[in-house]
Amino acid sequence: LAIEDPKIAFAYLRPSCVLLTKEPTAANVEALSGHLRSVSDGALQQLQDYVLFPLRFVLKTPGSKREGLVQAVLEVMTYVLENTCVQSWDSLRDLFSELCLCLCSPKDPGKPATTSEELKLAVLRCLDALLHSPSMLPGLGAAVSGVQMASLKCLLSLFQQCNCKEEHVEPRQDERYLLGRTLATFLPAISRALSLIISGDVRQGHAVTVKAMRVWYKVVGLVMADEQLQKTDNDVAAGDLGRVGELVVKRTPSWCKATSQRLALVLQKIISCTSSHPHWRVRLELVNLSHFLLSQCSQSVGECVGPLLEALVGAINDEEPDVKRRCNAALDEVAQKGQTNGGQDFTDVLSENLHSLASSLPRLMRTSDDQHKLFVLNVFLGYLKILGPKVDAVLTSAVHLERISKALMQVMELDVMDVKIIEEKTLTSSTNLTKLSATASSFQISNAPPTQQQHLANLYPVGRHRGLRPALGTDFHVLLMTTLYPMLEKAGDESLLVSQAAFSATCDLCKACDYNSPKELVIKNSDYLLNDVSLNLARPSIHPHAPRVLAVMFAHSDASLLPPVADVVQDVLTALDLSYDQRAPQFCSVLHSLMKALVRWFPATLGHQKTPSKETQNKECVNLRQFLLDYKKQKELAEGIGVEEEDPNDLDVSPPTSASDEDMDGPAEKKALPLHIQIAKDVMERCIHLLSDPNLGIRLKVLDILELCVCVLCEREDELLPMVHRCWPALLHRLTKDDPLAVPRAFKVLCVLGESCGDFLRTRLSKEVLPHLTSSLMKQAEVSARSGPVYTHTQAYKLQLAVLQGLGPLCVKLHLMEADLDRVIDTCLQCLSCRQPIRLQEACLSVFRSLMDLDCDLCWFSLNELCCPVTYESPHPHLLPVTLTGSDAPTNQFTDNILTLLQEFEEDAT
Repeated sequence: LAIEDPKIAFAYLRPSCVLLTKEPTAANVEALSGHLRSVSDGALQQLQDYVLFPLRFVLKTPGSKREGLVQAVLEVMTYVLENTCVQSWDSLRDLFSELCLCLCSPKDPGKPATTSEELKLAVLRCLDALLHSPSMLPGLGAAVSGVQMASLKCLLSLFQQCNCKEEHVEPRQDERYLLGRTLATFLPAISRALSLIISGDVRQGHAVTVKAMRVWYKVVGLVMADEQLQKTDNDVAAGDLGRVGELVVKRTPSWCKATSQRLALVLQKIISCTSSHPHWRVRLELVNLSHFLLSQCSQSVGECVGPLLEALVGAINDEEPDVKRRCNAALDEVAQKGQTNGGQDFTDVLSENLHSLASSLPRLMRTSDDQHKLFVLNVFLGYLKILGPKVDAVLTSAVHLERISKALMQVMELDVMDVKIIEEKTLTSSTNLTKLSATASSFQISNAPPTQQQHLANLYPVGRHRGLRPALGTDFHVLLMTTLYPMLEKAGDESLLVSQAAFSATCDLCKACDYNSPKELVIKNSDYLLNDVSLNLARPSIHPHAPRVLAVMFAHSDASLLPPVADVVQDVLTALDLSYDQRAPQFCSVLHSLMKALVRWFPATLGHQKTPSKETQNKECVNLRQFLLDYKKQKELAEGIGVEEEDPNDLDVSPPTSASDEDMDGPAEKKALPLHIQIAKDVMERCIHLLSDPNLGIRLKVLDILELCVCVLCEREDELLPMVHRCWPALLHRLTKDDPLAVPRAFKVLCVLGESCGDFLRTRLSKEVLPHLTSSLMKQAEVSARSGPVYTHTQAYKLQLAVLQGLGPLCVKLHLMEADLDRVIDTCLQCLSCRQPIRLQEACLSVFRSLMDLDCDLCWFSLNELCCPVTYESPHPHLLPVTLTGSDAPTNQFTDNILTLLQEFEEDAT
């Protein structure tokens, strides 16, 4: 039980206090601390000065002291101050001075001491307990998380502005006045120190920033409060301060005006650092700061009213609901009380601020960094939202609307090399432009000057400006041709974000102009668009993006576009011939879009040369007995046996048939080719030359175009085969001697050619391609069998997989037989190893499944040579026994996959 009697407590604590005074050690401090916890708070209150004396004596002893000792003393003092109340102002002043000296350097009291963070934290905790002592209750309250937080909390307590959970004595009005007058002297230093913390590194944590902001606006609100400045400090007696009185600041009107101007600069710095802070609690505290100062001192800090209102208005678009909710409440309260310049109407103030912001918007967008631009745009959008239909008082001016439009478009055009910056600016500026257009619709655009309509229309292609449609209404049809071309140009942009935004705007344009889809929009306006494209293709240095518009038109149209676009396609091909070394990538993109459209508009069936089915093959199988009889007869005829018995009529040779009448009339005139066939031929002609371009990217794109050309020409063999013959040397080089990235693409083209050309390619493949492919696969199979999981991410693996996946169907389409088939089977057998990557094994199995359609006997025999799971017995004793090489072979790395194939073969045979 705690000791309640002060006399007994004194006798209990006296030995420890005397011993600590004689021998100031950490052990003696700990002993006193333990004894103090056995004394009740009431008894400790009466013995407060006696207990604090030895502790203060240790701190005031001259000379260096160990940090552990000082920290232990401070912790005991903190315990005493937390559980007692300092009832003498002299004691409070002395304790405060002694504790502050613990934070100062002994040699230079104006600078902080180079002590540990733990010691500083102990001093600050003791100070906090001292400043809470007039209304002391047991317990420390909420824990502090660092030196800065503890320092800021001490300042709040010192200023009588602490908002912790403990009970506080609220100062009277005269006491608040004295406190404000006293703090006015220290206001510059306090503002400077706190602004440095607020604008410090974000790594210090949001809690420190929030606390520093709270201390700053509480101090400013106390010193610059309107109710305090109604009477000057000259009217109040300051007491006898001696020479120190010369340093005391008097809050005269001139001082208030100068201080307001300086505070405006500090406020601008604080707003710029916190308005876009990543943590929402900092942005919420900025709203609280603005509301508090507007409520307490709007008259005395007139220069700060504009920035404070801007901070509130900018937060109305915050993504955090709590910040947005608090901001709306603050704005409503400010509007109701009219707490702005001279009680001026709140709407008038906002209109003036919007007018001023609109005037300076181009300059701000041109000179500010991205963070400040984002804040300015949020403020601008906030004004538009708050004013609503009343915004017409500012925007009816064509001059201001023009300035706003140019400024917002300027933001969209800056720093287009970074997609992330484009995304942020596009979304922000698009939102502002949409709101601008939506609010502008509150007054009659059709009655506005033509300049306004033109600027609103010019905003449309940049981003998603859905608000322009209701703003312009039916008048947008007049401006369709002005906006459609640049919008389609953006829809073909290389950046996915820009192209998607432009396509979304195109869909909105369709709704505004009563088109059912972008397809209908493009087709019905194709004459205007193609005219602009044709003119701009002739001036590539001025209009380098004309091919983009053409590519978008191909993507969003149908075959009805082909006749009018044919001349423009020829212009593109001509321009490519003249500047292939400079603009080949752009033109190749257009030709790729064109060929994709032709494949989509004129679908053709590849592989029209069908492979005979198994049923047909079975019907064509010759009876073994008849075969042997025919063979015997042919052998006898060759030896001259039975020639006399032949019917002489069988030897008659029929006379040659005469030429037909059509042949006598001369060669028939060649019919004109369909337009899409002719275009495909012309494009394929360019591909032949561009296949050897030194740029790998162009070669890859040309291979894609070549594949599409073959798909279009596949049903016209008389046109396709000569073109294939011409492009074969360049394609062969891509297959055998090109970059590993190009070989899989070239092999894909070869597979498509195999489906379309069939027998035409058999000899070329057999002599020029197959030896290289099989040799490469054999070498790579040894590498892949020894490689680990990382191998599947290499380009060599992707090439190996692509060849195996396409090799089987290619062999079937070209009807490879005999030696070629043997070469393919021997190569693929190596890839049946279980040591190969799984996908390579699966691709190799697919090759054998395809080859079984060509020569199932050869496949069966080759597999059994490696692994024969069944022993075959002779059906007759006179026949030799059947012995396959794989009969006695032990289980190896190929066994599993071979057994899988043989089992499938048996199932198909049955």
